[in-house]
Amino acid sequence: MKDKSEGGDLYTQLRCRKKSKKRYGSHDRRRRIPNRVSIDERPAVVEKRLRIGDWEIDTIIGSNHCGALVSLAERKSRLSLIARLPNKCAEGLKQAVIDLLSPLRAKVHTLTSDNGKEFAEHEYIAKNLDAKFFFAHPYASWERGLNENMNGLIRQYFPKTTKFTQISDEQIEWVMNKLNNRPRKCLRMKTPNQVFFGDYPSVALGS
Repeated sequence: MKDKSEGGDLYTQLRCRKKSKKRYGSHDRRRRIPNRVSIDERPAVVEKRLRIGDWEIDTIIGSNHCGALVSLAERKSRLSLIARLPNKCAEGLKQAVIDLLSPLRAKVHTLTSDNGKEFAEHEYIAKNLDAKFFFAHPYASWERGLNENMNGLIRQYFPKTTKFTQISDEQIEWVMNKLNNRPRKCLRMKTPNQVFFGDYPSVALGS
């Protein structure tokens, strides 16, 4: 207001006057995850898909927030791992990820997630799997494009109307089987199982 900026006091007679309010930390009121390591520090080999063992991780929420899934996608082979969660709490996710990846520990080098608070136990996961855990930039879903695409494929089987509290582990296993045994053009028509497990098809997931 001109009068106020020039040192006048006419503005004090206004019937309605906006009161300024200080907002401390209003740019980001969400609880920050401690000790996050940015994707900027992730080894370049991960981006180039030169090795097996670099995973992207995300969660999928059920209809009306009824249950959730954790989804993992291996960047080079496109192998998909899925597990059901009772909710999006960090404790449940931590255990689900460890259960999924422990049998494949030798092929786990890095994990990359978004900044959801369900990944607050990232240090525990990384230590348990002897891996490195990185966080994408906020609102940069393209930095985990493979995982986003995989979630879209999972949604073909479990649409947004699905309540994950009402599906079985057998159904999840069936979807994993479909995804991991589907030939992919980007893999020269090989399946994720064939690329990930190589000469050992007998241990391939969903075989």
